[in-house]
Amino acid sequence: MRSLYAAVLLAMVVTLSLSLLAFVAISDRVEQRYIYPVFEAMDELELESARQAWTEGGAAAVSSYLQRLNQLFGPSHYILDADGVDVVSGQPRTDLLPPSPESASRGRVHGLYVVTHRAPDGRYWLVAVDPRQPSQWTLFPYYLLVMGVTGVLCWLVAVTVVSPIRRLTGLVERLGQGDLSARANMRRRDEIGGLARSFDATAARLQTLVTSERRLLEDISHELRSPLTRLKLAVRLTRTAADTNLALDRVDRETNRITSLVAEIVEMTRMEGDPLAGKREPVSLGQVVRETVDDSRVEAQLFRACSIRVEGQLSCTISGDPKLLRRAVENVVRNAIRYSPENAAIDVTLSETADYVTITVRDHGPGVPAVLLAQIFEPFFRVEDARESDTGGIGLGLSIAKRAVQLHHGTIEARNALPGLQVQLTIPR
Repeated sequence: MRSLYAAVLLAMVVTLSLSLLAFVAISDRVEQRYIYPVFEAMDELELESARQAWTEGGAAAVSSYLQRLNQLFGPSHYILDADGVDVVSGQPRTDLLPPSPESASRGRVHGLYVVTHRAPDGRYWLVAVDPRQPSQWTLFPYYLLVMGVTGVLCWLVAVTVVSPIRRLTGLVERLGQGDLSARANMRRRDEIGGLARSFDATAARLQTLVTSERRLLEDISHELRSPLTRLKLAVRLTRTAADTNLALDRVDRETNRITSLVAEIVEMTRMEGDPLAGKREPVSLGQVVRETVDDSRVEAQLFRACSIRVEGQLSCTISGDPKLLRRAVENVVRNAIRYSPENAAIDVTLSETADYVTITVRDHGPGVPAVLLAQIFEPFFRVEDARESDTGGIGLGLSIAKRAVQLHHGTIEARNALPGLQVQLTIPR
C-alpha cells in the first residue's frame, strides 16, 4: 500500500465490515436465545386464546379474534387444523406449514414471511403471514450515512496523521537537497510531535556541524596560507642570504608552525570520533594536574619568567581517558602562560564536591573583551591583539580542551578576573 491514507481507509472499511458481521452474529444469537422464546410464548398464548374462542363461539368467534390480532400486529393470522385446513374459511393452507416433525418455524415461504406454531396436542396451528416485501433500498440511507461518517473520519485521520507525515517527508527531502534551515516547528505532544522535534534537533545539529566544518576549512586554508607563504619566502631567501644559519632558523620556525598547526588539526579530527569509546579507565585527576603543572613550570619560567601556584587538592578518581584529560588541563595552562605578563603568577585552584571536580586556571594578563568570551573556545579563534603578536597561538588549544571536557560530560567556561582571564573546568565525578 503506497498511500497511508488509502491504508487507513482500508483499515476502517475492514473494521466496519468485521464490526457489522460481529453485530449480525450477536443479534442472531440474542434473537435465538432471548427474543424468539418470548415470541413463541406469545404464539402459544394466541393459539390457546383462539382455541378457546373456537370452543365457545365457533368460527365466528375465531374470525373476530383473528381480526383483532391483525389489527394489533399487522400480518394476517390463521388457525389451521391438524391437516392444514383453515377452520374459518375451510381453505387448505398446508403449503405454509413446515415439514414434519417441526412444530414451529419462522422464515420466508413463497416470498412471504411466515410464522407457524403448533399446539402441544398437535390439533391446531397458528399461522401469521406478512405479505410485505422489504425494499432493497430500505437500508441505503444508512449505508450512505456510514460511508459519510467513514469519509469524515478518514479525512480527520489524514489531517491529524497523514498530512503531518507528508509534511515531514517534504522537510526531509528539503534537508537532503541541502536546505539546512528546514524545520517542522510542531507543537504536538504525541508521537508525531516527538518525531518532528527529533527532526528539528537533528537538522539543527547537522546545520551546526556543516557550518562548523565549512568555517573550519576556511580557517585552515587561511591559517596555512600565511606560514606557507613565509616558508616559501624563507626558502627563497636562504639561497641568496649571507647568513645561511639565520635563514635556516627562519625556515625551521615556519616549518615548526605548520607542523604544530597540522598536529592540532589532526587532534581535533581524532577527538570528533569520540575517542572515549572503549578507552575508559580510572583516572586520578589530582595526579594528572600535578604532572601537567610540573611539566609546564619549565616553559613558564623559560618564556615568561612566571610561576605557577597550586591551591587545593583532588583525591577522587573518575572514569575517562587520561591523555584527553591531561591535554585539556595542559592547553588551558599553556594558554595562561602564553598571555601572562612576565614575572607574574598563574593560579591553579582545585576543588571537589560529592558530584563534581573543578579545576580553575587564572592568569594576570590582559583578559578578553566580554563580548568575545563565548568565542574563545571556537576553532582558530583568537583575539585580534594576539593575531600579530609573538605570543599568539593558532587558536586550537582551548577548542581541544573544550572538546575533551565535553567528552567527559563536563563543562568549560571563561570569565575575566580583572586582571587576567579565569578558565574553569567542571567534570562530573
